[in-house]
Amino acid sequence: MGDVTTAFVKQFASNIMMLSQQKGSKLRNSVLVRSGVVGEETYIDQLGKTYAVKRTTRHMDTPIIDPDHLRRKIFLFDWISNTVLDKEDELKMLIDPQSSYSQNAVWALGRSIDAEILIAALATAYTGKEGTTPVTFPAGNVIADGNTGLTIAKLIDAKELLDLAEVDEEESRFIAVTAKQISDLLGTTEVTSADYNVIKALVKGEINTFMGFEFKRVSAAMLAVDANDIRSCICWAQNGLGLAIAADIKTRIGERADKNYSTQVFASLGIGATRVDEDRVVQINCDETPD
Repeated sequence: MGDVTTAFVKQFASNIMMLSQQKGSKLRNSVLVRSGVVGEETYIDQLGKTYAVKRTTRHMDTPIIDPDHLRRKIFLFDWISNTVLDKEDELKMLIDPQSSYSQNAVWALGRSIDAEILIAALATAYTGKEGTTPVTFPAGNVIADGNTGLTIAKLIDAKELLDLAEVDEEESRFIAVTAKQISDLLGTTEVTSADYNVIKALVKGEINTFMGFEFKRVSAAMLAVDANDIRSCICWAQNGLGLAIAADIKTRIGERADKNYSTQVFASLGIGATRVDEDRVVQINCDETPD
């Protein structure tokens, strides 16, 4: 793996080229966010469904209906990006790399937000007063791969699951996929299909919504894939996933006396995530077995 010496000047250059990467978080604004959290853990309190009682007689007793009060626990973790630039390395460069290194760190921490959200979406969540009762992802919310990639039929099934659970249609819905799944969609529609032009626009980035879902294309490393090349894509309504932020992204650039006054580029973030509501999250399995 290359290090800072890779940027040593062999000919004049005016900037450091940033290698291809996802530039920060794509999902942060697509989930329920709680900021300013203090401590190693926090909770999202929930109010369960209630019901009404029909009045059948005159002067009947007033019914008392106690809705369920629930909560989800979020464990918080610190993420850190840190690079030290040796003074001798800097002298061999024609440019000041500090801003590029800082930007690189911020993008990396942004991707960490997405990774935390996507892992939590399908992981065991914890509920109860003390957050000690485990809740696994329901098998009924998993759409089987069926030896195919992402298809319109699977999107219809995912929408149906959310609708059957009475998820508010006005609540924004999202789907996290990789480039492979978007290509799958284009490949499963005929040129004469009414859906074809919409999906073609989705591939080109001209639009980002289809079948009621806003598409979020993420790095393939962020969505789990098993030994059989089955990728787990995730659909959710916005309040189905929760992100807690204890400390937002902060960067510091300064000298390290213990490293002969080399320049340190440091960035940190404190976050946690959980699945808030099983009814609002659907897993779509997609086969990525090479043809």
